[in-house]
Amino acid sequence: MMRVDLQVLTAEIRQIAQEEILPRFARVGFAFKQDGSLLTEADLATDRRIREFLRQQWPEIAFLSEEMGHGEQQRLLRESTALWCLDPLDGTSNFAAGLPLFAVSLALIQQGEVVLALTYDPVRDEMFAAEKGQGAWLNGEPLRCRSSGFNLPNAVAIIDFKRIPMPLRRALVERPPYGSQRNLGSCALEWAWMAANRGHIYLHGGMKLWDLAAGTLILAEAGGHASTLQGEPVFKAALEPRSAVISPDHELFAAWLRFLQENG
Repeated sequence: MMRVDLQVLTAEIRQIAQEEILPRFARVGFAFKQDGSLLTEADLATDRRIREFLRQQWPEIAFLSEEMGHGEQQRLLRESTALWCLDPLDGTSNFAAGLPLFAVSLALIQQGEVVLALTYDPVRDEMFAAEKGQGAWLNGEPLRCRSSGFNLPNAVAIIDFKRIPMPLRRALVERPPYGSQRNLGSCALEWAWMAANRGHIYLHGGMKLWDLAAGTLILAEAGGHASTLQGEPVFKAALEPRSAVISPDHELFAAWLRFLQENG
């Protein structure tokens, strides 16, 4: 693996987020991108600062951001052996609406797999990080998924309903197999919170590469469980949206995936 000092990386990302994101929270305007998603001054400023820092520290590693055009993203994925994948502000709609649920998410993809990852929540000053084969941490303390003691009918589910196929959406509404449901509005935070045993089960119908890249490694290194609705690994070095079924608890994950596949 290309050597990147995780402590240097996390310290700089923390500082950039505190300087560029927090002072603008609920104080700046926003615009809509062509796909209808939001873009704020905080997205652009954070993207610019992080890109420059990474270029100075590790100039041999290519850089892909959510804020780039689709064609450029495709070219980078096709041509790069080592690639940073950044979402400078995941949860922009929360940020613009004054909801304190958003994060910076950064992953290092090498030879088609994630080898280093971080997700930083500036509101709570929580830095989730992972290195392939070395573990996952929250503010330097080891992250370890564990059995929840809950069964599926009592579980708290984090679900984004917007991108779930209609038959499955109907089944979840009419015959929910869980106890109650939430939605944070930030994929990066949702992966990190699952790794930290916050909530029991999770479902998203189609997230982008920068939404999932860091989270897949953080969860895996913490010992959590994830797959697509089809039972495949969630991470794929491609731009096509991927579904995500997650739980920190092995038994809950198996029961949850079984329900989804039987009703999908």
